[in-house]
Amino acid sequence: MPSQMTPDATPGQSGQGRNPDSEDLPQTAPPKLTTAAIVARMGREYLKPHWRMAAVALLASVVVAGATGILPVLIKYALDNIVGSDAWMLLLVALGAIVATALQAIATYISKVNMSTIGQNIVASVQRNMFDRIIHADLAWVSGTHSGRFISSFLNDAGRVRDTITTTVIDLGQNFLTVIALIGAMFYLNWQLALMGAAIIPVIALLVRQLGRRTRKAARQSMEGSGNLTAVISEALSGIRVVKAYDQEATEIDRASRAINDVLHHALRAMRSRVMASPMTGALSGIGIAAVIYFGGRSVQTGFLTIGDLGGFLSAMMLAYEPLKKLANTQTMMQEGIAAAIRVFPILDIQPTITSPANAAALQVSDGAIRFENVHFRYGDGTPALNGIDIEVPKGHTVALVGPSGAGKSTILNFVPRFYDPAIGRVLIDGQDLREVTLTSLRAASSLVTQDPFLFDDTVRANIAYGSLDATDEEIEEAARNAAAHDFIAALSNGYETTVGEAGFKLSGGQRQRIAIARAMLKNSAILLLDEATSALDTASEMQVQSALSRLMQGRTTLVIAHRLSTIKHANNIYVIESGRVVEHGNHDQLVAQGGLYAELSRSQFIEEAAPDEKDTPDGAPQAALAGE
Repeated sequence: MPSQMTPDATPGQSGQGRNPDSEDLPQTAPPKLTTAAIVARMGREYLKPHWRMAAVALLASVVVAGATGILPVLIKYALDNIVGSDAWMLLLVALGAIVATALQAIATYISKVNMSTIGQNIVASVQRNMFDRIIHADLAWVSGTHSGRFISSFLNDAGRVRDTITTTVIDLGQNFLTVIALIGAMFYLNWQLALMGAAIIPVIALLVRQLGRRTRKAARQSMEGSGNLTAVISEALSGIRVVKAYDQEATEIDRASRAINDVLHHALRAMRSRVMASPMTGALSGIGIAAVIYFGGRSVQTGFLTIGDLGGFLSAMMLAYEPLKKLANTQTMMQEGIAAAIRVFPILDIQPTITSPANAAALQVSDGAIRFENVHFRYGDGTPALNGIDIEVPKGHTVALVGPSGAGKSTILNFVPRFYDPAIGRVLIDGQDLREVTLTSLRAASSLVTQDPFLFDDTVRANIAYGSLDATDEEIEEAARNAAAHDFIAALSNGYETTVGEAGFKLSGGQRQRIAIARAMLKNSAILLLDEATSALDTASEMQVQSALSRLMQGRTTLVIAHRLSTIKHANNIYVIESGRVVEHGNHDQLVAQGGLYAELSRSQFIEEAAPDEKDTPDGAPQAALAGE
């Protein structure tokens, strides 16, 4: 399981490259775990809470089996009394058949309704538990696993786990009991013929076991393929603008087709193994029935059996054929659920490493001062990322982190809300080690705005109030005004009640950024964490937001990452990060005067910002010429 992400990686980026075909999740359910052990766990964790309903279903299954088992005996007496011309006994047998079939129908209904109810509750429980684990899992682990893998488990694997549990209890249990009842009826009617007819059962069991193994392997590969297909579709839809801009529709169609064909191939293999169980059982059962017809018929001819004995026995064999066929199908179908459980259990078993320690105290924020002491950080493969970071962010100061892309700036910032923990060293707020306080109090103490703002598919109002659910309309509007967002929100079709669409796609990048800033403003925390918070804004909006941020920073501790050095010229202190180390620090004027990396970055950026004014037109003429100058 990956424990760390790369520096400057944002949630959702790591592990989501162009090859979603690998299985990212840790396999905590070992491959050698037996079917019985997996079924036992599923029953213990998900069936046990519904044991009363399951007991009623099982009791109903016993009634179904008993009612089915008595029918061959009634047929025997009916045939014998036709020959004996006992009308009264025929009437009793007919009434008995009505009672038996009525009980069978009622009990079948009760068992199926109960197990269907349990099954739906199991799906909901599995999905709730998976979501709970994922939400509380370490950010590095979640970010390192493709979202398509999770979606596939939510939509497909949870349903197969349900099917396994309900199939085991209702189909396997009821059909097994029915076969036992009918075998008992056969032994009651004639034990010699019963031994002959039952001889095929071990052969069927052996063949079904082999089919089950093939089905589980094919089902597991099909489920993995489904996860990959979900990942391909998710990526194509998320990056649809890039797909179209680079004219790569054919490429994405080809990727989706290959994923679909992979799922189809393994699904067909699983289907063939599963479907083979029924005709195979039928063919073997036919051999047994043929043997009984021949030897039983000869016994009737010699007077050893009555017509009723043979008719009842054959009825029992024919009635046993259907549940025996279902048992064979159940065994192979159950293997698909086992394969799904092996994929689900690693999610359910994941344990976060970043947690509140036992008896942790709430963070007491007085000044909001932040200190990084000799912080080291490593990638998941052990490669060093940060080496001995020492940074001071005094009370009420604004401290900026600058440096080349990939230097580790965002990783440093992500230590403050404890998205990650240092491998060595400490991060403190007002002298308190962040690993010794509750996560809830820690994250309540800071507000974060990232360079890639995320909005939920909800109203503008709900997105601004996210994290401040008790905020009033007036407070929400004030935060929007301070973030230079109120005017464009008011111009939307439904104002603050406008739905922003998936990930806020109905809004421009700058509008999404300002709503994210308004969200942070509304939270009004003592510590502000700004990761390229104005990177998506145009010049006019950036000036408005910078003015608002300046007001918000008053009296608050701010740690800011900025690409545009012009936005952090007035920071109290600037730390220059390169290759995971602090190579310079000081204010803007001091760093420029030193002539080091910061001065070089500043000169490069000045040239980039000046370049647009000096660009040539496509014909080589200065732009001023187009303006008539």
